[in-house]
Amino acid sequence: MTPLWIALLITALPALWLMLSPLWRARALFEAQRRFEERDDANRQNVAIFRRRLTSLESALDRGDIDQARFDEDKLELERSLLEDTAPAPKRALKKPGAGRRVVPLVAVAVLVAAVVGYQRSGAEGDLRLYALRSAWESTPGHSFESYIAPLEAEAGRQPGNPNVWGTLFTLYRETGRLEQAAKALNRLIAIEGRAPALLSELAELRFFMAERTLTPEVQALVDEVLALDPRQPKILSLLGVHAFGEGDYALAIDRWRRALASLGEGETSEALRDGIREAQARMASSEANVSTDGMFE
Repeated sequence: MTPLWIALLITALPALWLMLSPLWRARALFEAQRRFEERDDANRQNVAIFRRRLTSLESALDRGDIDQARFDEDKLELERSLLEDTAPAPKRALKKPGAGRRVVPLVAVAVLVAAVVGYQRSGAEGDLRLYALRSAWESTPGHSFESYIAPLEAEAGRQPGNPNVWGTLFTLYRETGRLEQAAKALNRLIAIEGRAPALLSELAELRFFMAERTLTPEVQALVDEVLALDPRQPKILSLLGVHAFGEGDYALAIDRWRRALASLGEGETSEALRDGIREAQARMASSEANVSTDGMFE
């Protein structure tokens, strides 16, 4: 986890710099603005413009381009414009360069705290802990599933709402033969993730084999629920094929396994289903041959 927090801190540094850098430049900006306002010569420029325009009017009057009435009117307009342009405008006093120095660091700290808390609540910190736990387990010489279960159970106590914890525990319990604990872990996972067909199929399969390949009322209820949600769910169809095969109904077993194959890609499961279909076909052919032979001797 330490490298993660170091990485998060490094990514936060540019944001902190953007927030704090205006404070470092505040004094220089304050002095520059103050000098600009002190050197404000807009009034002097307005007076110079007024004088040039008045001179132009006087020249026009001397040349006879305008009469005295027009001269007086234009001069009055120039004087009004000068009064408007040179009227003292209210200026907002500059704030001291130290204003806000205490607020900005507090905001920066609050942003960091909010980021950390938000990550802990909505981020993947729990999954990173699981990854570190698995990496440590895999790097241990002679590691076994049993040595992985105990620390993972402790992690389940710290992260009871993390579905990845219960999903991993379910797999470990199943692989080590702790089927009842596997069922409990799977039920916790279903409580978190919802009654998804894939999870219900896992539970139905587990309970089916725990009951020595018997369709108990609990298993049948799970099968019915899954088929209502997803009629092509391959694990349930495979389970029904196994049950039919055990009952000697090879035609039904072949049908269920073929339907399961239609929903599966290539892999070990698909090959196992094909082997099952071939075995069911062989047994069905043998059974039909025996029936024919028996008929010949009646």
